[in-house]
Amino acid sequence: MKIAVIGCGALGSYYGALLSRAGHEVWFQLRADHEVVARDGVQVVSDRGGEFHARPKCIRVPDSAGVVDLVLIGLKTTANGEFPRLVPGWVGPQTAVLTLQNGLGNEDALARIVSPEQVLGGLCLVSLNRTAPGRIRHIDLGTILLGEHGGLPTERTHSLAAVLESAGIPCEVCPDLLQARWRKLVWNIPFNGLGVAGSAGLDNVSCGRWQPGQPLGRALTAKDVLETPAWRAIARDLMGETIAVATALGHPIDPAHADAELVRTVSMGAYRPSTVVDFEMDRPMELDAIFYEPQREARRAKVPTPRLDALCGVLRSLEAAKARPLK
Repeated sequence: MKIAVIGCGALGSYYGALLSRAGHEVWFQLRADHEVVARDGVQVVSDRGGEFHARPKCIRVPDSAGVVDLVLIGLKTTANGEFPRLVPGWVGPQTAVLTLQNGLGNEDALARIVSPEQVLGGLCLVSLNRTAPGRIRHIDLGTILLGEHGGLPTERTHSLAAVLESAGIPCEVCPDLLQARWRKLVWNIPFNGLGVAGSAGLDNVSCGRWQPGQPLGRALTAKDVLETPAWRAIARDLMGETIAVATALGHPIDPAHADAELVRTVSMGAYRPSTVVDFEMDRPMELDAIFYEPQREARRAKVPTPRLDALCGVLRSLEAAKARPLK
């Protein structure tokens, strides 16, 4: 296949490198890292054993190398406003456009600039960090949950899953993409959210208020949340609220999923989720797609979410103040 990767941070680079290693013609659309990746390629080092090197083709933002079979969107959701500039040059009538982004609303944003029937969504159950330009550290997992935007899986969905599998990417086809997105939010909301808001302190997160000038501590890792009883209890409450909203919207999730996610997180150790890394690095955080849109959906469903409301209150205050945690 001819494949374009738009958004070549940790996520896009990792999956793009796997597809390149498998022999596909993979194009990375790059901005800051173009010179390094064009010269040296991508090096993936896995904590699960092994490393490999890939040499995708490279092109500068916002150029394209013509129509491709598949577009992979690895951008942060804070860049979704760039879709009209970055995506159309790669897309023909038969192109599949697959967003691997977090949160809610990304498929809808793509469907406003390409045919909705061309849009798919993928949820990446993976722990990754970009350690330097063209260097990716793979910590754990790697499965993509793949679904169609606004419909059931088709022959195309299963064919694309087979392509990903053959490149060494575990892939599961899901019949309800929105349910899968809510299932991932069951983890992302507490661990990304408390990782950032936890720097404001337990009292502030509990009451949903933080004032500029109040001291900040360091951001929390997944291990910090799990091993501190008060944070773990808030995380569990947030998971329960997320499950209740999804279920009320017609995407039922078994309540036992929350406890399973807590157990799964143990293997991640002191993992710093992507929102925490952005917070520490003074980069825009994906707050709308991961937190504020689920909060809006909760209100639409008339499901009370006091923990989520408190969390969003602190996140909004930290974002407005451009606050940064202690190192």
